[in-house]
Amino acid sequence: MSLFEKAAITGIGETAHGRGLQQGSALSLQMQASLAAIADAGLSPRDIDGVIPVATGVAVAEDFITNFGIPDLRFSATTPMGGASCVAAIQAAAAAVATGICRHVLLPIGRTGYSGTRIGARVHEMPQFRTIGEFELPLGNVAPAQIYAPMARRHMELYGTTSRQLAEIAVTTRRHAILNGNAGMTKPLTIEDHQNSRMIADPFRLFDCSLESDGGAAVVVSSAEAARDLRQPRVLVMGAAEGHPDSPSVITQRPDILRIGLAKAAPRAFAMAGVTPSDIQVAEIYDCFTYVVLRQLEEIGFCKPGEGGAFVEGGALGIGGRLPVNTHGGLLSQAHLAGMNHIVELVRQLRGQGGAAQVEGATLGLVTGYGDMGDGSIAIMRRG
Repeated sequence: MSLFEKAAITGIGETAHGRGLQQGSALSLQMQASLAAIADAGLSPRDIDGVIPVATGVAVAEDFITNFGIPDLRFSATTPMGGASCVAAIQAAAAAVATGICRHVLLPIGRTGYSGTRIGARVHEMPQFRTIGEFELPLGNVAPAQIYAPMARRHMELYGTTSRQLAEIAVTTRRHAILNGNAGMTKPLTIEDHQNSRMIADPFRLFDCSLESDGGAAVVVSSAEAARDLRQPRVLVMGAAEGHPDSPSVITQRPDILRIGLAKAAPRAFAMAGVTPSDIQVAEIYDCFTYVVLRQLEEIGFCKPGEGGAFVEGGALGIGGRLPVNTHGGLLSQAHLAGMNHIVELVRQLRGQGGAAQVEGATLGLVTGYGDMGDGSIAIMRRG
């Protein structure tokens, strides 16, 4: 069966985002954001009958039953795909409500990436670490920047992509974060600032890399019918999919080092939604690194392979540009919440609640996730 418009995002919630805010544990942040999302939908915690906690080792379904007094939790799951997990969870939640198992599924995340466990430690939690540990760890290739840098360098060698083009993404994202009001980085950034920042893992400079941050975010996915009676305008899920790359355990051993899971997921999501990339008015693209944004734009079909560098030039991704991207500041400048904040922002945009960063007339958009060794996820949504 198709999941086309069988589910809707009905509630969104966030905590304050930043560094060392001392808001509590990752579990506490998850609970705070969850309560905010449930209230935003006009629901009670007792209305939740499904939960997909999105974070390794932070929370399980029983935590929500206990803390929220949920009388009859009918569905729980995890989507262990790193940064692709949150958007992949939309597909799982949509399937649960489309089949009548649940009416309202909670998707929460909480992270203490700055004050607690740093994001770099995530590599050691990956199921692929066995392969990394055998072949790459002995060479000192252990941090996410080091793991993904060869992909960016290969793109540069094949297509002439430049560091200044990657800087365009960082600068535009920072400009959006300044408009946000709930972002970790609010100091203006220029191309030259980017070019003069220190090298982290060639070709990634400091401002090519996402933040270590603390915060929580959550969304509620409801059946499309149940959503009609709730507080907020419906944001319908038109299409959703996940995809895994060839040779999913290690990047360097792939037939094509540039091909990622989104190449498989995006066509399925667009076919389900019945729209094309040219119809999209706003996009929240997972941005653990600037290059990952560029490559996803190509794999989705906004431009051809190798043309991503030219596509992002000249403020094209800014509000008012050809394709507004990461209007909240993204992982690069708002906060690293594994992409749940991207979902929150897309819903906000499609409701017309984007504030100073609102894309005028936006009624159709998409959000992506990227995780581990290139897993990909995507959801296409419209105001309904």
